[in-house]
Amino acid sequence: MAKILVLYYSAYGHIEKMAEAVAAGARETGATVDIKRVPELVPEDVARKSNFKLDQAAPVAKVDDLPGYDAIIIGTGTRYGRMASQMSNFLDQTGSLWASGALNGKVGGAFASTATQHGGQETTLFSIITNLLHLGLIPVGLPYAFQGQMKLDEVTGGSPYGATTIAASDGSRQPSENELAGARYQGRHIAEIATKLFG
Repeated sequence: MAKILVLYYSAYGHIEKMAEAVAAGARETGATVDIKRVPELVPEDVARKSNFKLDQAAPVAKVDDLPGYDAIIIGTGTRYGRMASQMSNFLDQTGSLWASGALNGKVGGAFASTATQHGGQETTLFSIITNLLHLGLIPVGLPYAFQGQMKLDEVTGGSPYGATTIAASDGSRQPSENELAGARYQGRHIAEIATKLFG
């Protein structure tokens, strides 16, 4: 079966929950799934004062880990309509992988969160997808076969470019069941495709 990496950055825990849902969906296919996070760049005292979630169990990833996977699904919170600098910093260190073509032909995906409903979810997803394309990965989104992204009876994240959640400006809103279902669907969908290619 395929080997999947769910790679994320989560300051307040919203993306951590989405990463767990993405991984759960991928595991439903029988794929081997690892969840790893990128290093925090904010000094610990500042992170504590800012109420960052510092008890995340996922191990910290290394750039050299990436070639060992058939699919890499990347999630991050949004900063001004783009990926958080912690994820950008990590991806900026993949130049040797780009130069050697180490990730060419692997499957990729993106998921994200924003404070508000129109706070840049799709632009953040595209900022991740742009990196995936440059590194030679084949991006896979969240198809409209997941009908939950078409709901109009509740505020919800989700787009054909990837699963998303809305955290509220104070971080008080947690991922809804519909948003987690979208994350599970995307994880399962990517794992199925990766298994067809590499399983």
